[in-house]
Amino acid sequence: MSEVSEFRLEGRFLDFVIKDGYKLKGLLLATSEGECYVKLAKDLRATFDLRLSLGTWLQVVGKKKHDLKTGEVELKAERVMATRQEWDQGTQGEFPLCSPSQVSPSASNAQTKPAKATILVCQKSDCMKRGGKEVCQALQAALSDRHLDSHFTIKGTGCMKNCKAGPNLVMPDKTRYSRLGVKQVPALIEKHFAINTQCIVSSITGS
Repeated sequence: MSEVSEFRLEGRFLDFVIKDGYKLKGLLLATSEGECYVKLAKDLRATFDLRLSLGTWLQVVGKKKHDLKTGEVELKAERVMATRQEWDQGTQGEFPLCSPSQVSPSASNAQTKPAKATILVCQKSDCMKRGGKEVCQALQAALSDRHLDSHFTIKGTGCMKNCKAGPNLVMPDKTRYSRLGVKQVPALIEKHFAINTQCIVSSITGS
């Protein structure tokens, strides 16, 4: 027997919960009571922005299912919003979840680590057969060689609806690439992250 009720909670976004390497299932939040896993409703999983900044304050509304026999509690989000915490003399506002570029800087604590920009790579079988795994490895190596791995991350996704042209990927600026080969990866990184590479190298060398 289970009991279902509504819930509303707030917490800082810690990470996405991904199943099978590419399926978005939910969010991991840091709340006043500790870390909390919230499952996303199916419609939210299909449209959720994977570029959400780490540390963003979120307000989550949904259904809480309490198994009276085992005591287990499952939280399922039906609505997720970025919320601005105590940003104007203790007042609080909220707005629908959007891309990080639209989220108020006050939504993140000053001590929060800068969010990593995300490169999305399709990990469905067709793209993997066409070299998707090797492309992921080449991307990771190229980022590491250029000291960019602390600024950019690679995430696997579900089907991008262009199977015959795999591997498919989407860069942080939403530029999409198909039929990408391992040998093309270094030029791709230089094209998109040349400025970042120069800035990071300068900060390391002190020049």
